[in-house]
Amino acid sequence: MRGGWRYRVTSILGTAVLTMVAIVAGNARPVQETFAAVPYFGRPAPAVLSGEELLLAVVTALVVVLASAWPLFKPEPRRTLDAGLETQRRVVIAMVGLAALGYFNYTYRLPRSTLMLATAGLLVALPAFIVAIRRRPRSGERALLVGDDAEAMQTVLGAVTQPVVGYAGPSSLSGASFAADGEPVERVGGLSRIRDVIVDTDVEVVLLAFSSSDRAEFFGTLEACHQHGIETTVHRDHASHVLTSPIDGGELLAVDLEPWDWQDRVVKRAFDIAFAGTVLVILTPVVAAIAVAVRVDSPGSVLYSQQRTAAFGETFRVYKFRSMIADAEAETGATVSPEDAGGTDPRVTRIGRTLRRTHLDEIPQLWSILVGDMSVVGPRPERPQLDDEMEQQYDVGQWRRRWFVKPGLTGLAQIRGATGTDPKAKLRYDIEYIRRQSFWFDLRIVIRQLWRVGLDCVALLRERRNTAEHANRNTTEHTDTDDSEQSAIGNAADDRQPREAEQ
Repeated sequence: MRGGWRYRVTSILGTAVLTMVAIVAGNARPVQETFAAVPYFGRPAPAVLSGEELLLAVVTALVVVLASAWPLFKPEPRRTLDAGLETQRRVVIAMVGLAALGYFNYTYRLPRSTLMLATAGLLVALPAFIVAIRRRPRSGERALLVGDDAEAMQTVLGAVTQPVVGYAGPSSLSGASFAADGEPVERVGGLSRIRDVIVDTDVEVVLLAFSSSDRAEFFGTLEACHQHGIETTVHRDHASHVLTSPIDGGELLAVDLEPWDWQDRVVKRAFDIAFAGTVLVILTPVVAAIAVAVRVDSPGSVLYSQQRTAAFGETFRVYKFRSMIADAEAETGATVSPEDAGGTDPRVTRIGRTLRRTHLDEIPQLWSILVGDMSVVGPRPERPQLDDEMEQQYDVGQWRRRWFVKPGLTGLAQIRGATGTDPKAKLRYDIEYIRRQSFWFDLRIVIRQLWRVGLDCVALLRERRNTAEHANRNTTEHTDTDDSEQSAIGNAADDRQPREAEQ
């Protein structure tokens, strides 16, 4: 990676030049006339600016694009795919801003055709440029030791072969002395600033040496390495909570921060967006009907929300349609999720029982998929308290390996019938999914889950029909009984009348 100010200047100037080229090229008359031939999109081209109008339009575009792309100018390591996708996202933000200026009738707004052409050009050229000036692999790998256990850190140092630039650890280790190949290893920062330490030391490898997989520190370090594209290793004696691959000829294991190839991630994300977006559009009338039904059935909010564990131990808020009475969680305690309680729970509302049986209460989680907190397929997200219980109460030592991928709306464990009551089976299926993940595997799981949902809906309809038939049968029998009794009374009265007459 180009160091410090050199990278900042290069990235800013390059972005400015590419923006000006995109605007000027898109404004050129031959380009405009060619674009005018494109059905629908090419109208109302040609719209060519000149002189002062063009100059002010270019300046306006420069200000908006540079402001939107400013986070890209920070000299920090990024993976190639992340750098490209983040750059494209910034281009879209900038172009939406320019379009907004046109909407508010800004005097020097870009014509619609020029804006579209410039956007198309920048979506290709700017990511390629940002990726090109990012860090290149170097022949000599520099390593950073990160941990909180002095004994484990020295064990890791004894197994490394590359130069170690220093270590990052809590202040309690400030007085400890470490050495690698006879050379002292000095403290370069704390765990709270691990992201800055990684950038400042410009390392290619992070060596993990923690006494335990603490959510905040251990997985916080893993997430920082994941975001910056840093290779991460761990000693085989401390690898119980991570996905690993062996490194030839040593005691260190490579941590699989990204178990899948980037192509698979792109396809998976595209599938997530397409699936969630399509289903939400199709179910819009259903969502509106459910919202009304929930509100009418019992007082309280339409949605129920709760914190769940995301990738690398982070948390996010998941939403469901409320299926229980309001404030039901206060009766169960902080560690019990009322929305996960059984359908026979007396606090479950009438509409709530139907929502749970048909899985329609899960529809709001499609929004979590769209924003990137969840995926369509993956390990089901659990409550943070339940994650701790799984490791302590059930002694599932590898439970946190599930955190290396986004949680899912459904997963292999769900279609195989494994629940939290059998955490070992659930973990086994979740890890199997992580290892086997592919687009076609995801598609098979989704199809099987939709089939199961369909069966549940059919079963519910049959139960409702049988219940209705049974109720009608009881009503009919009761009516027949009443009619028989009335008939008997009438006959008895008729029998008495002649005798009374005779008397």
